[in-house]
Amino acid sequence: MSVSATPEKVTPVAAQTPAAEKRSAALGSVLAAFAVTLLKLVTGLLTGSLGMLSEAAHSGIDLIAAALTLFSVRVSDRPADADHNYGHGKVESLSAFVETGLMLASCAWIVFEAVRRLIFRQHLAVTVSVWPFLVLLLSIAVDFTRSRNLRKIAERYQSPALAADAIHFGTDMWSSFAVLIGLAATAVGEHWHIQALQLADPVAALVVSGIILKVCWRLAWQTVDTLLDATASGESDKNRREVREGLIRDLAAIEGVLTVDRVRTRRAGANYFADLTLGMPRNLTFQRSEQITMEATDVVQRVLPGADVVVHSVPVASIAESVHDRIRAVAARSNLAIHDVSVQEYDGALHVEQHLEVDETLTLSEAHEIVTRLEAEMRQDVPTIATILTHIESEPATIERPASLDSDRKLEHRLRNVAQGFAEILDIHEVVMTRLGGSNIPDRTGKLETSDRIQVSCHCTLPDDLPMAHVHAVITAFENAFKLDSPEVSRLLIHPEPATDNRR
Repeated sequence: MSVSATPEKVTPVAAQTPAAEKRSAALGSVLAAFAVTLLKLVTGLLTGSLGMLSEAAHSGIDLIAAALTLFSVRVSDRPADADHNYGHGKVESLSAFVETGLMLASCAWIVFEAVRRLIFRQHLAVTVSVWPFLVLLLSIAVDFTRSRNLRKIAERYQSPALAADAIHFGTDMWSSFAVLIGLAATAVGEHWHIQALQLADPVAALVVSGIILKVCWRLAWQTVDTLLDATASGESDKNRREVREGLIRDLAAIEGVLTVDRVRTRRAGANYFADLTLGMPRNLTFQRSEQITMEATDVVQRVLPGADVVVHSVPVASIAESVHDRIRAVAARSNLAIHDVSVQEYDGALHVEQHLEVDETLTLSEAHEIVTRLEAEMRQDVPTIATILTHIESEPATIERPASLDSDRKLEHRLRNVAQGFAEILDIHEVVMTRLGGSNIPDRTGKLETSDRIQVSCHCTLPDDLPMAHVHAVITAFENAFKLDSPEVSRLLIHPEPATDNRR
């Protein structure tokens, strides 16, 4: 008997969450910045190189910036709460703003010291050794590694704070290279006794300050824009105007959008927010309006990934609206239900007839007031209307409870006999009689007597290919004929069904 060994299932190590990966990158940046700053400071003090000391100051600022970044990414990843409805993403922008101020302060000190040495020729002597060169080469290697790592994480998770750190450390490479050239020129000057080369060290410090100023300008511009809720530009290289125009063009192209009244976008940390106001036809259904809202959200999120989009829809009267649509829109605006709207035109004017459903508990005066107001609004919206005739119908406000629910065989037999007079009616089934108390109806002699109101409902089978206009005519004629035969029936409800599907 051979026994096969089942290999053990190896559980993969869970991948870091975005928040953990951002914190890990920020912490690594802090540790690297601390080590590089310490090395540059010690080397600058030992050699007396202003360029090296300026580099140490630059790296010290980066150390503070890295610490601020670590703090900001920890706070910015907190979810929105009752006090911060849009989240904590702007903490990263605030951190970048503080970093900019610190960099400007260090830049001012470096420029002051460099100019003083150039003008008064003070402290130009530099102790040249191999250590400054080794420290600078090590610094360039570290800055290159951490800048590339931070840039990758920043692009993956759209983190302004990590992106700012990546820029800082990227410029550190070039500033370190400038100081390296200054020290090399100073060494050459001392070896060959060339006085002019003694100025290379403060000149290198000025070059470093120029790099810091450039970075500060870029960071300050981006930070102020974010804090002032400037229009978000997304991940593309297009400017904000092009992004906004493209969004408006794509939103206007959505079927059902008549106008794009407002587009507002902003960014908070790695999150985008967009507020849209779109004009839509006022006769749209809620379902179609929701579909348009989802399409608009997709348009924005293609440009601003993961954006939180709020769409405000404004009902607009479109050019393609018919008179019927405009009349129904006026009624819908007042939350009134109308049906059987008929519009005729003669003598150059429109004449409207409609049915309006009102609560049965209203008095005639109250119902008439509603009709008067509705007709006035319709005339205002459609000035070509000359007359409006409104049939007022009562809509049950409560659920009626039947006094009895009996099957009246005789009445059902009379119903089937009446149905036999219509060749189109193939079958009558599911006949239900409901008796509701409290109505006065005439008997055979015409005398009023108090009796139950009888309501009959049934399902009526008709040919599949019968046009709806013909179906309506047959049903109406059948209802009238049955009520004439059985006047005690107050209401007949008929549900027409095709012959191939007559049991639903």
